Amino acid sequence: MTYRKKLIEVSLPLEAINEESAREKSIRHGHPSTLHLWWARRPLAACRAVLWSSLVDDPSEYMPDEESANRERDRLFAILEKLVKWENINNQEVLDAAKLEIARSVARDLGCDVPVGKEAVREFLITKAPPVLDPFAGGGSIPLEAQRLGLRTYASDLNPVAVLINKALIEIPPKFAGMPPVHPAEESVETSANTKGKKTVQAGLWAREWKGAEGLAADVRYYGKWMRDEAEKRIGHLYPKVKVTAELLADREDLRKQGLKPGDELTVIAWLWARTVKCPNPACGAEMPLVRSFLLSRKKGKQTWVKPIFDKSLHPPVIKFQIVTGAGSIPEGTVGRKGAHCLVCGTPVTLDYIRSEGRNENIHVALMAIISEGNGRLYLPPNYLQEEIAKKAIPDRQPDNLLPHNPRDFKTPNYGLFSFADLYTSRQTLALNTL
Repeated sequence: MTYRKKLIEVSLPLEAINEESAREKSIRHGHPSTLHLWWARRPLAACRAVLWSSLVDDPSEYMPDEESANRERDRLFAILEKLVKWENINNQEVLDAAKLEIARSVARDLGCDVPVGKEAVREFLITKAPPVLDPFAGGGSIPLEAQRLGLRTYASDLNPVAVLINKALIEIPPKFAGMPPVHPAEESVETSANTKGKKTVQAGLWAREWKGAEGLAADVRYYGKWMRDEAEKRIGHLYPKVKVTAELLADREDLRKQGLKPGDELTVIAWLWARTVKCPNPACGAEMPLVRSFLLSRKKGKQTWVKPIFDKSLHPPVIKFQIVTGAGSIPEGTVGRKGAHCLVCGTPVTLDYIRSEGRNENIHVALMAIISEGNGRLYLPPNYLQEEIAKKAIPDRQPDNLLPHNPRDFKTPNYGLFSFADLYTSRQTLALNTL
């Protein structure tokens, strides 16, 4: 077989590829990274470009002169520039044009005729084109794009999380390609005289054409919603909404701008807790929060942070938290690599002391902030009700397997967190059990 230079070895429209690769970072809806943000994920546009240009012959290998080769190369560049655009990621016309060029190069290498028709090209690429193997697939960008180009694809990884991502992204969807959902069709009320208002299944819904993994996606949405609704019936009372009060609105211009009124209820999306340990100073004894940063949002014009407030008239002093927005002096965190300090009296505390308290089960938690849905995230102060309800969660079973005894890599046992169960709050464990 005569070796022919591939397009990637001669020239590429790098500016267009780089621009689309950088643009992907700001795209979240529909992006595989929303499944799991893999730390070394390769841009999909770059993977698509590299794979395609590694299989397509450079025109200098089959055109009669340099001028015609340049014209042909410009034509291929036009295909590639369309191929890397996010908007064309599922554009069948663009993908078919790209697959045809791969088929032409493979046919040229094999000395056979170029297949004619989409189905013939698909079959040709699966059986004749070089397969793609990614032995350390990670987030799956390379095998995903190889699959999108119609190539046989093999992926593996040592990390079980990566394997799970690749199964969900690459292995499972093709098995259900073109198939309708399996969940029951939605019911609708038929108002004709013949049915007299009886509920009838919408047969037409299942008669439509299901492309790609649309049917599988419909099932995931349907059963995902079913699971969420069932979980809410069982443990929804442990996830109460936050009621907006007049006092809260009086202090928060950002909430008033949202159009909120006293009595409105907001859905909570996160609870921000701080671990606490008793200050070793006998004259103080406050439950000091161990917090690396009190900053909640650094967005310009929407800076938000937690302001600790303590009452020294009590013994031990009690620390509470307020939410502050706008410009101001943000307090420094209380814990770092070398130790911590008490917010109330300033006493420095060693990590050895904190670890010892943890092993003696003297590390506690305090609710520092509540984050709710709104026009963007809304940061709210903690309240007694939310804290007490969270404590009412009692899981029926615990993942009590012991963590590895390896202080260099597994730090939590140093602080008395010896099992997997210790890494979760009771409410988190109960939610996992329920799901």
